[in-house]
Amino acid sequence: MTNGLRWMDLKRDLFKNVVFMVSAVLIAIIAILGAVMPEAFGEVAGYLYRFTTNNFGWFYLLSIFVIIIFLIWVAGSKYGSIRLGGEKSKPEYPFFTWIGMLFSAGFGVGLVFWGVAEPMSHFFTTPFGGVEAQGTEAARLAMGYAFFHWGISQWSVFAIIGLVIAFLQFRKQKDGLVSTALEPVTGSKPVVKNSIDILSVIATVMGIATSIGLGVMQMSGGLNTIMGFHNGIGLQLIMLGIIFVGYMISTTTGLDKGIKHLSNLNLAMALLFLLFVFITGPSVFILETFTLALGDYITNFVSYSLRLQPYAEGSWVREWTIFYWAWAIAWSPYVGAFVARVSKGRTVREFIVGVMVVPPVIACLWIAVFGGTAIWFDLHENTGIAAAVNADVTSALFQLFNQLPFSSVMNVLAIILILTFLVTSADSATYILASMTTRGSLNPPHLAKIIWGTLMAAIAGVLLYSGGLEALQTASLIAALPFTVLLLMLIIAVVKLLRREPCRFEKQT
Repeated sequence: MTNGLRWMDLKRDLFKNVVFMVSAVLIAIIAILGAVMPEAFGEVAGYLYRFTTNNFGWFYLLSIFVIIIFLIWVAGSKYGSIRLGGEKSKPEYPFFTWIGMLFSAGFGVGLVFWGVAEPMSHFFTTPFGGVEAQGTEAARLAMGYAFFHWGISQWSVFAIIGLVIAFLQFRKQKDGLVSTALEPVTGSKPVVKNSIDILSVIATVMGIATSIGLGVMQMSGGLNTIMGFHNGIGLQLIMLGIIFVGYMISTTTGLDKGIKHLSNLNLAMALLFLLFVFITGPSVFILETFTLALGDYITNFVSYSLRLQPYAEGSWVREWTIFYWAWAIAWSPYVGAFVARVSKGRTVREFIVGVMVVPPVIACLWIAVFGGTAIWFDLHENTGIAAAVNADVTSALFQLFNQLPFSSVMNVLAIILILTFLVTSADSATYILASMTTRGSLNPPHLAKIIWGTLMAAIAGVLLYSGGLEALQTASLIAALPFTVLLLMLIIAVVKLLRREPCRFEKQT
């Protein structure tokens, strides 16, 4: 009887929550419209994609660049020694587990998708005019740009949100909502706070739906490559259903059980894949590629960060860099909140360096090993991986494994890796969405998780059904645009919060 009453109280409280109700209803309406009118939905998505990238690409690029500069300043300042928690608090999770959770909840699944697909796409169609496609210079450009897209720029977005939420949660004992983080700038009026949190929820749903959709497309593409299954919407929806069941089981077991163990499994599997390809692939070439691409990334960082094409009127930057930045921004409310949740006890400096450096280094290693190996095969063995990727981007990873030993086994294991990455990303997002819509609760009710898990799967299914990859990209871009303004406001909020800290931190440094 007591449990029944408690369930009713939780249910009643949840449905009285303005943020939960408005955001859930809006997402449900979008899902229903997309399911009922997929063609019209796809056309509208295409128009919004072109409008956003044509008119606001410059805004995305400048915003990310400003955030990076700001975080570097904070890490090097006297505020870097501030601990996210009590002065004597210790990190809640060991370093390996912490990095695994960051990587899995962050862009692990996207990296598995694009780790081969992106460098091979740039190798096939070069970012700059005047460079011969599929030549040595095209290979160098491809790797340098892939490093840039998966480097510190994406993770800076997660770091800024995660930093302020962790600071408020563990140092000021406040909730982990984006609206609370912005209170030093926007104030605490309920209508303003609710609007910010609703926008955060919608951006998060669109961002995670994009990643789920990409992962589903890659899994179905793998099954097509391995077993000849037709890579159509039917197979993709079946894959989506399997993922949905997996992440709902995981998220209801809690942060310290399902999510923690799956994150460790993900990182371990990813490292084993990395070692396998490195050992069986062109090892010296991979090391040289990593070194050269890292140098190109550092050398060209500013020009790549601010590159647009107003004179040539090209679309390459919009299709790649601006999409990536918008995708990261759409993910940022969820990843930032999750990163904050698992970073209690770390210093501000340790947090910024850990989030902005370690996952990007792992990402660049992954690209050097997988993308570099694929490029080597095309340059030296004329295997045609780039052409195959150009024809079907979802087949990239499997095209590479077909050139390596134990290809059948590795292809199957790759699908399992993608599945576990998708489950960990989605279960973490479900947990954070439930927290965001229950006033920042660190232990949100299962009902909220079930509702958000279902709505995320519905949106991913609708986007796949209505337009595939382009619709998925559009969802991130549209959701990210207004949220970018909030990210810039967070810089002001962080400065105000840090300046209120006691002067003893000046003495410590």
